[in-house]
Amino acid sequence: MGDVAMTVPVLRAIIDKYPEIRLTILTKKNFMPIFDGLEHVQVKEADVKNRHKGLMGLWRLYKELKPLQFDAVADLHNVLRSRILKKYFSLERVPFAQIDKGRKEKKALTRSKNKVFEQLRTTHQRYADVFGQLGFPVDLSNAKPLERIQLSKKVLGLVGQDVKKWVGIAPFAAHEGKMYPLESTKEIIKKLDDTDKYKILLFGGGIKEIEVLEGMAQTSENVFCMAGKLKLSEELELISNLDVMLSMDSGNAHMAANYGIPVVTLWGVTHPFAGFYPFGQPLENALMADRGIYPLIPTSVYGNKLPQGYENAMETIKPEQVLDRLTGILDN
Repeated sequence: MGDVAMTVPVLRAIIDKYPEIRLTILTKKNFMPIFDGLEHVQVKEADVKNRHKGLMGLWRLYKELKPLQFDAVADLHNVLRSRILKKYFSLERVPFAQIDKGRKEKKALTRSKNKVFEQLRTTHQRYADVFGQLGFPVDLSNAKPLERIQLSKKVLGLVGQDVKKWVGIAPFAAHEGKMYPLESTKEIIKKLDDTDKYKILLFGGGIKEIEVLEGMAQTSENVFCMAGKLKLSEELELISNLDVMLSMDSGNAHMAANYGIPVVTLWGVTHPFAGFYPFGQPLENALMADRGIYPLIPTSVYGNKLPQGYENAMETIKPEQVLDRLTGILDN
């Protein structure tokens, strides 16, 4: 989801610079609401588990897309499925540009020996480069955030209305090495709650995550578990109206950044140098594990490699640091 959300600032920049362009986004059904705020965009579902599964399914998908008569295709994913689609589109000689994921430099950044620790090209810029290949270059420094979404009655009914500032917290990540200790997260929530100045909204998904978040929300009238209660489109409504989001290196950070919401991110065995930093966020909003103690960081691009002894890397980010950054944003 994070990779999909990161396309939005680039697409917004393309639309603003080239208003004559019409974009068709091909993505999974679950991710379709991410693009709701974009003009001149239609979204098509890629049902890769059923209708569009396998070679025949991808051929079926191509036949469904062909009548749209694309002038060009920008492949922002560059995986086996999209490479097969490229071959199908080549039958009609449709220009087809693919993202350079920078695998070689990412391998150098994450290896344990002879590590090349330097900032790589951002994923946002890599996406923009694909459009540049097709004759549509953009300057991402001019990219505008999406507009905030008016809250529906359902969302307002869950959260309520008052003068308190809204703090979103998304404490989970796909891999253990990217997740801040839950006890530390609870400490942050309690100290924010004790001020009685903030409404704290918890985001997540999955049965186990919902149980944990519901347990956190039972501690106070100012803490609300949003997990399992909203569709993605409704979550985006809420996220677009936050005053700040606290997130791991995960999709929630990117979705909040798309709306220009200040995002504080916590980094364990991953690192912003890999190019996945939320769009438009100042680097001081990134709180990182101590590389003096854990020099192998980043151990992988996605956080799926956790070397022995690195299980507690995120504990070097103290709750006081997180609170200072959050309150600094909220009180500004």
